[in-house]
Amino acid sequence: MNCLQEVSRRSLLFGGAAASISLLGARQLFAASPDAPIVLVHGAWHGGWCWRKLLSVLRKAGRETHAPTLTGLGERSHSLNAEIDLSTHISDVMAVLEYENLNGVILVGHSYGGMVISGVAEKAGPRLSHLVYLDAFLPEDGKALKDYAPVPETRADGWRIPAPSGPRGFGVTNEDDIAWAQSRLGDQPIKTFTQSVALSSQIDIPGTYIQCSEAPFFKDAATRAKKKGFRYHDLLSAGHDAMITQPEDLAQILLQV
Repeated sequence: MNCLQEVSRRSLLFGGAAASISLLGARQLFAASPDAPIVLVHGAWHGGWCWRKLLSVLRKAGRETHAPTLTGLGERSHSLNAEIDLSTHISDVMAVLEYENLNGVILVGHSYGGMVISGVAEKAGPRLSHLVYLDAFLPEDGKALKDYAPVPETRADGWRIPAPSGPRGFGVTNEDDIAWAQSRLGDQPIKTFTQSVALSSQIDIPGTYIQCSEAPFFKDAATRAKKKGFRYHDLLSAGHDAMITQPEDLAQILLQV
């Protein structure tokens, strides 16, 4: 092999390697970080407030953690309107990743938040190192939350959905926690449940599923997650709102991720 042939061969090899790195995305470079930032995405009717106990534990452990509130909920309930949909909430989380300049993120979605983080992974995958579905919906391409669970009745206006139960229905048993959460649960805009999410088959971000209840749609999601090769944990003693009822146990799982 002459010199020109050797240079050409090395160029091709280098170019192929570079292309492979590009296709894998930056998330592969961040995957091994033991101090990856954590972003917590709440479920329907909740807000960033629901993570308060868990935030305290994670931050005491030295982890950078963000818990944004999705548009129209929690302290952002003043912006509630009929046009808010799943895409709105996906954009909310993507904005946090961008404006906080977060990379190698462990993205956690609770309940409806599983729909949100799946959409974020499709659009901002290179910023993510791991997806955690916390008793959450695990959507397939072209499906909406309504395809997995019945949509509760709306108010008379036809678009605001009140929480179908109080905190007890989410597995919260401590009376102080019940009173605290009850005053903070808010209406959910219906389009967040009816808009489908577009997902490609190219998303290869590692995942974990944490099952906290026996609801059939979450049991189904856990089963599909296992088939996809996700890590699996259960916190069935915690109930659906594990971040309120067992924040220390939940934190230990997230810190192990």
